Amino acid sequence: MVSQSDRTSKIDYGLVLTLMLLCIVSLVSIYSAEKSGQYQQNFLLKQIISYIIGTGIIAAVIHFDSDQLKKLSWYAYGFGILLLILLMIAPASIAPVKNGAKNWFVLPVIGTLQPSEFMKPFLILALSRIVSDHNQKIVNRTVKSDFMLLLKIGLCTFVPLLLIVKQDLGTSFVFIAICLGIIFTAGITWKLLLPVLGSVAGIIAVVIYFVLWQPKLLEKYLGVRQYQFGRIYAWLDPYNYSSTDGYHLIKSLLAIGSGQVTGKGYGAREVYLPESQTDFIFSVIGEEFGFIGASIVVSLFFMLIYHITKAGLETKNDFYTYICAGVISMITFHVFQNIGMTIQILPITGIPLPFISYGGSSLMSNMLAVGFIFSIRYHYKKYMFSSEK
Repeated sequence: MVSQSDRTSKIDYGLVLTLMLLCIVSLVSIYSAEKSGQYQQNFLLKQIISYIIGTGIIAAVIHFDSDQLKKLSWYAYGFGILLLILLMIAPASIAPVKNGAKNWFVLPVIGTLQPSEFMKPFLILALSRIVSDHNQKIVNRTVKSDFMLLLKIGLCTFVPLLLIVKQDLGTSFVFIAICLGIIFTAGITWKLLLPVLGSVAGIIAVVIYFVLWQPKLLEKYLGVRQYQFGRIYAWLDPYNYSSTDGYHLIKSLLAIGSGQVTGKGYGAREVYLPESQTDFIFSVIGEEFGFIGASIVVSLFFMLIYHITKAGLETKNDFYTYICAGVISMITFHVFQNIGMTIQILPITGIPLPFISYGGSSLMSNMLAVGFIFSIRYHYKKYMFSSEK
């Protein structure tokens, strides 16, 4: 029988501390953001509730070992796909259309629910199982066997990507990042990876060409919406779109720049940025706490990635390793994209800052993903006469 002290020793307290600090940053920033707008909602209270629910999710997931997570992986993946399909066919009364897309369920009592957010950790589980099972069966790897693995990973990613890309282009990039992160850790030969990377780079170049010079073709054949093009144009020349798509970017640059080194102080914001509690929460941090505060936040994410990387390196369970790779890819892309768009390094997308931006679905999805990492540490085993872990 496992004693209570043995159980608590298996908790990654460094990861717990990092999440607590991110929670504090989130609540402090959201409280300040909601005070600067004419909002009728209590975003702070809702975020606290989401954190409580997320903590419950971690407490539940931590008890599932690798075999149980493997068994649940395809059920979770199928459930996520079902939610995405239901979202597409749901009536506007429970899935309202905004900017020509349906991204959320609006349900009584529960509130808003974004299926694409939960599909991210579900995809990580499914891809990790695919790679783990494939590598266990194939002892002597060849280019052909690696190609089959690459094909399996691609098909598994393509299904949710197809359901999401027309609804939320920004979120679809997260799925690609997760897929690439697991591919790079799957041991696939570079004879296949180099052509794949070259193809991806070529596709990106072609897409950029069509976005800038032939947008109507993308709109006609791929269903990409006009507002999505506007974000690209506003990113390249925000001041020419200052009253439309470039408005948020200009305000964000002004807010972060005016914060300088030490910031203006908590609650002393002067730049009005609508809906800053969501995608532009980093602008709030930059203005109030300056470069120092922004650097501390970035450092917290480095700590988070460090703990996840450490868990992935310590375990000898391949399935766990691939989960860590997927979670790292997801969080890293989110952070890089969100912060990058607030300072004009990257185009504006609807991607929130993990654990800090307001949003129940996003927060609970990230807590679920981190729950996998807690599970890895909790079920970590070390045998006296074996190297197995």
